[in-house]
Amino acid sequence: MTAPSPGAAGRAQAGPAEPGTGARLPAGVPRMPVGGISAARPPLIRALNEKLLLEHIRQLGPCSRAELARASGLSKPTVSLALGNVERSGLVQTAGQRTGVPGRSALLYEIRPDAGLVLGLDIGHEYVRGALADLAGEIRARSTLRARASSVRGRVAELVRLGDMLCNEAGVTRPAVTQTVIGSPGVYDPGRDSMKLTGGLAGWDRPAALAGLRAAFGETVVIENDVDAEALAERALGHGRNVDDFAFVHVGTGIGMGLVLNGQLRRGVHGLAGEIAFMPLAEGSGADEGDARKRGPLEATVAAAAVVRAARKAGLRGPVTARRVFDAAARGDSRAAAVVAEEAKLVAKAICAVITVVDPELIVLGGGIGQAPGFADAVSGQLQTMSPARPAVRVSALGSDAVVDGCLAAGGDLAWNRLMTALPTGAPA
Repeated sequence: MTAPSPGAAGRAQAGPAEPGTGARLPAGVPRMPVGGISAARPPLIRALNEKLLLEHIRQLGPCSRAELARASGLSKPTVSLALGNVERSGLVQTAGQRTGVPGRSALLYEIRPDAGLVLGLDIGHEYVRGALADLAGEIRARSTLRARASSVRGRVAELVRLGDMLCNEAGVTRPAVTQTVIGSPGVYDPGRDSMKLTGGLAGWDRPAALAGLRAAFGETVVIENDVDAEALAERALGHGRNVDDFAFVHVGTGIGMGLVLNGQLRRGVHGLAGEIAFMPLAEGSGADEGDARKRGPLEATVAAAAVVRAARKAGLRGPVTARRVFDAAARGDSRAAAVVAEEAKLVAKAICAVITVVDPELIVLGGGIGQAPGFADAVSGQLQTMSPARPAVRVSALGSDAVVDGCLAAGGDLAWNRLMTALPTGAPA
């Protein structure tokens, strides 16, 4: 029950001309033989042309008929006819005129932003966060609530409350939302129709959790792994914008990875791609055997709780948190510095394993530990001595709303696909 990665849909390019029509089909649409019962009917050709133009407008932004003709390979009369039809569908509107160029000013067309709305929500241990955006990606409302619920029903109610707050702020109702995407710990288990590997969210792996979300947000609601959502946000807004192959590694209260290859998020056959918490690496001084059985060996070795355990073994006294350990190391405390150095080495080992399998161009570190000052440099230094390749290591610049932003990115594509599917298979000429 996960969303396709942004950009996976809607990249149709002009293909060969369809015989006898002058129309060009999107790439991947097979040619149909001339004559006989398998020949494409004109209404179908018109529908394909309209969807092709909509895809180009979405990619190009405000553009003229001439630009659409060049991008699509369609004739100008065909473009004019298709534009008239999609304007009547409510998906396209005029966006003014292009001025300052020789010749007559040209009308510009754009996707109507309010033709679809996307709701992105993030269910965390301490907060629930959310935002509502339109098809143009403009944020109409954004908000955060402290998470207080301890039951499945209570968590669903908190998400509903936040969703209604966002819709009210934007002046719409929840049923008006085209697509809802919820970022959550864990991955979908189709055999049980429930989430699994949900960490510390008690009961969130029960079928009642998804049933409650579907009852509240509709059957089309999509649940996205929270770290995968962060990777999608990094792809859309962060260091991954111009990188086709990168790994987003979140290190904080847990550890996880979102892997983007050839510009697409990879989930694997069972949805487990990136669940590096279960790498069999458990050699640090903060490792805990009982924690490893519950959360995975690597997570029990490098997550925040492991940093605290290692610091206490090193002799740090008083209230100890991972943040205080890193702060102490920055002030020159040798014991804390040794704990941080060990943490960087262990994380680098996990990343080295990823590098030897997928060879990414970039590693992006997120999470409270991953984004701690100096930690990325320490990890990069360790990789210099152990990895056969040395991708760039950068700290995510995205803030606490990264999961929400990734849900909006995924939801935008899903909403667009739903709108395209709902188009008629041929408007009247």
